[in-house]
Amino acid sequence: MRRAYSVETVRAAEAALMKRVPEGALMQRAAAGLAAACGDLLRRTGRVYGSRVLLLVGSGDNGGDALYAGARLARRGAGVRALLLSPGRAHAGGVAALLAAGGQVADGPDDIGGALDLVVDGITGIGGRGGLRDDAVALLRAVLRDRDRTPVVAVDLPSGVEADSGEVHGEAVRADATVTFGTYKPGLLIDPAAEHAGALRLVDIGLGPELPEPPDLEALQYADVAALLPVPGAGSDKYSRGVVGVVAGSERYPGAAVLAVAGALRGGAGAVRYVGPGADAVIARFPETLVHAGPPSKAGRVQAWVLGPGLGDGRWAEEAAADVLAADVPVLVDADGLRLLEPDTVRTRTAATVLTPHAGEAAALLGVAREEVEAGRLAAVRELAARYRATVLLKGSTTLVAEARDTPVRVNPTGTGWLATAGSGDVLSGLTGSLLAAGLAPRDAASVGAYLHGLAARHGSDGGPLSAQDVADALPAAWRDVRAG
Repeated sequence: MRRAYSVETVRAAEAALMKRVPEGALMQRAAAGLAAACGDLLRRTGRVYGSRVLLLVGSGDNGGDALYAGARLARRGAGVRALLLSPGRAHAGGVAALLAAGGQVADGPDDIGGALDLVVDGITGIGGRGGLRDDAVALLRAVLRDRDRTPVVAVDLPSGVEADSGEVHGEAVRADATVTFGTYKPGLLIDPAAEHAGALRLVDIGLGPELPEPPDLEALQYADVAALLPVPGAGSDKYSRGVVGVVAGSERYPGAAVLAVAGALRGGAGAVRYVGPGADAVIARFPETLVHAGPPSKAGRVQAWVLGPGLGDGRWAEEAAADVLAADVPVLVDADGLRLLEPDTVRTRTAATVLTPHAGEAAALLGVAREEVEAGRLAAVRELAARYRATVLLKGSTTLVAEARDTPVRVNPTGTGWLATAGSGDVLSGLTGSLLAAGLAPRDAASVGAYLHGLAARHGSDGGPLSAQDVADALPAAWRDVRAG
């Protein structure tokens, strides 16, 4: 599992560790890991010896890390130059080490020369706020002009992004890879900042024992998801596997009902009960579905409900939503169902509620502009979870899962842009509902659902366009992948 901590927590952990190790040891550990990562990247396109490396060096510790790493590369035969943004404030020991190893300090962008094999971004550190300053932007543009294919490695995190929130205010470095130290930072895992980070590499500098529990963010990996998957045993029946009820679809949007049911069935539900106007379309596609004319409370035993995809907003939809929300089982609310919610109704439910909005729906629930949600996804998902006292799965370029109580926000690592297709969210709703019905805790059901959903999209697309039904059909392959490790 990838775990991420706030800047405040990281700095406290570093301070505690520095009391137990020799002075400068942490910077040397970071520099060693950074130099190794840069060396690996250089070897992919050529070799370290004879390569041309440029260090962009700010006044903080990230600049020192870059300088010491540059010294190590210079000793291996690379031609290393450092461009100091604030020459009088650059890390003196790092500058001396670079010069002693045969590196050079450039007088300015015009002193760089021709082609470069690597640029190392050590401009700002984890404390940077508000994007890059104008002088840094001008320098970066001058360096990368006519060198747009030169790979960029960021030190700890790309300069200009917000480490704690994943927000990007103004211009920021777009790295091909980021080498981070001690632990992941939230901004490396959350868009829009995560889009600037490229491939991530974590360097162990001994910080682990100093980091508290729980982390601020976590991202599940294969083994974590495999441990949570509800796998039937020899004595399982449809009720022990989970029966999920689906209230979705309308005369206008019968396909939403079909896709939500598909997600539930492909997600491992023992049975699916469907209530709504799309019964004929559902039965035509999935004859094993148990259909009922309604109300939902009369449909039969279920262990969780999925409410909302394609439901519309008419009288029947309002009555069905009220009926479902009165049930004493977990309820997942998506799409049109979100517009029918009253915060007090959700807050007073005795069973769990999972909300699955995209950015536009989240903005409507919060009463803010969509752009505000997209720019501050972490703040938005936390605010929604607290306001509704629910588990919230915020869909988007990085899907986030938050609870009202003090648990780490989860970040899904399997998303793909191909999921931005009509009906994909309906499949996710049915899938997550099936996991709720199987007994997974709300945060686990939402996290595993998002993980499998993204993995299925990768299977279904094969690198190209896909439909929502393709995603549903690829869910069994995603299950097999996770179980196989």
